[in-house]
Amino acid sequence: MPKASNLKKGDIVKLEGGVYIAREIEVQTPSARGSATLYKVRFHHVTTRQKLDMSFKGGEMLEMADLTRRSVSFLYRDRDDFVFMDTADYGQYTLPREQLGDQVDWLAEGLEGLSLMLLDGLPLAMELPASVELEIVDTPPAIKGATATNRTKPATLSNGVEIQVPDYLAAGDRVRVNTQTGKFMSRA
Repeated sequence: MPKASNLKKGDIVKLEGGVYIAREIEVQTPSARGSATLYKVRFHHVTTRQKLDMSFKGGEMLEMADLTRRSVSFLYRDRDDFVFMDTADYGQYTLPREQLGDQVDWLAEGLEGLSLMLLDGLPLAMELPASVELEIVDTPPAIKGATATNRTKPATLSNGVEIQVPDYLAAGDRVRVNTQTGKFMSRA
């Protein structure tokens, strides 16, 4: 049973007799002495998609749902459904777009290292790897003489997402991107 301060986006917990997935977490640190940090969390019920907003103090304990994790790879997109393949038994699982949220931006065909969370054999959520490698499709050319400064420029990646990259990178270069923050990490 983790503390509320350890709760992450995508974690699945039992609350009020139901199973919910954490979608948004807002941390509020009061300025008064002795005040506890508050965690405002927006949950979505895993089957009905009903929203539930709750606030917790950092030390409050939450009950995690008993889930099965399966290692999967992303196969393809079928309209608003995303199909994943179990790397152990080659079974296929389908998740709708609304269940994946903003994780959809980082899915590319053949992406491996994903974890699918199942509750009683039903897929509930997918967990991305910490980083993904993508190719830069479009970016402005580097400015001559700008190597002494830490300048960045916008770059469109092969998945359509635009991020800020160092000025020396060009179209065709591969980069590693943090899937949690959506920020450039390093050249791949």
